Amino acid sequence: MLLIIEQLLNGLQLGITLFLMSAGLTLVFGIMQIINLAHGSFYMIGAYVAATVAAYTGSFFLAMIAGVTAAAATGCIVEMLVLRHLYKREHLDQVLATFGLIMFFNELVRIVWGRQPLFMNVPDGLTASIELLPGLPYPTYRLAVIGIGFLVAVFLWLMFTKTRIGMQIRAGSTNREMVGALGVNINLLYTLVFGLGTLLAGLAGVMAGPILAVEPGMGESILILTFVVIVIGGIGSIRGAVAGALLVGMVDTLGRAFLPSILRTVLSTATADSVAASLSSMAIYILMAAILVWKPRGLFPAHG
Repeated sequence: MLLIIEQLLNGLQLGITLFLMSAGLTLVFGIMQIINLAHGSFYMIGAYVAATVAAYTGSFFLAMIAGVTAAAATGCIVEMLVLRHLYKREHLDQVLATFGLIMFFNELVRIVWGRQPLFMNVPDGLTASIELLPGLPYPTYRLAVIGIGFLVAVFLWLMFTKTRIGMQIRAGSTNREMVGALGVNINLLYTLVFGLGTLLAGLAGVMAGPILAVEPGMGESILILTFVVIVIGGIGSIRGAVAGALLVGMVDTLGRAFLPSILRTVLSTATADSVAASLSSMAIYILMAAILVWKPRGLFPAHG
C-alpha cells in the first residue's frame, strides 16, 4: 500500500512538470494558433541557465530567477524575430520553422555548454525527506515541485478569469482584428502570451534540473509527452492541461512501476519484463486513443 502511495506521488510530480510544459504550449496554440515544436528548447534553456547560475552562486533561488527569465526573454525575442511572420502562414510553415529552431538551439547549447551533461544539486533545505505516513518518507524537493505546480495553476486561473489582461488575451484569441481595432496592441499582447508560455517551460526545466541530467536535446522527449497532454486535455484549455497532465503522469508512472510485477504472475520473469517495458511505453498513447474515440476534441476543449 505504501508503495502505491509513493508511486501515486511520483505520478503527481511528473504530472505537475508536464502541466507546466503543456500550459505554455496550449496557451500559445489556443490563443495564437501557432504550432511551436521548439517549446521544449525553452525548457532546455531554463534548465541550462539555472544549472550554470546555481554552480556559480550556490543559490537555487537565483538559479530559478535566472532560468525563467532567460527562457521568457528568449521566447519574446523568438516571437518578435521569427514567429510574428508566421501567424498568417499555414501550419506546415510553422512546423518547419520551429523545427529549425530546435536544431538551432540544440547546436547553440552544445557550443556554449559543450556536450557533457550538467547536474544541479537539490536546494538547501529541501534535501531531506518528510515522513508522510509511518514508513513512507518522501523527498521534500518533489513535494515542493508539486506545490509550485498547484500555485501556478491557481495563478493562471485567476489571471484568465479575473484580470483585464486575461480578458484581452481571451478576446484576442477569438477575434484578433476586432481587439486591435479597439485599441489593444495585439502584437505586444501576443509577445507577452508567448513569453508567458516560454517562462512556464523554463520553470519546468528549472524544476527538473535537480531530478534529471541537464543535456542537449532534453526538451524533445518531454515535448512528445506534452503534445499528448494537450491532445488529451483539449487544445487551448488550461483546465484540460491540468487534467491531461495528471492523467498522463499517473498512467506513465504507475505503468512502469507495477506492470512488470502484474505480468510476472502469468508470464516468465524475462518475458514479463520485456512485455511490460513495451506496454508501459505505449500506455499513454493507448490512453490518448481511447479518450479521442470517446471525446474527439479532448476532455475540456475551449479557451479556459
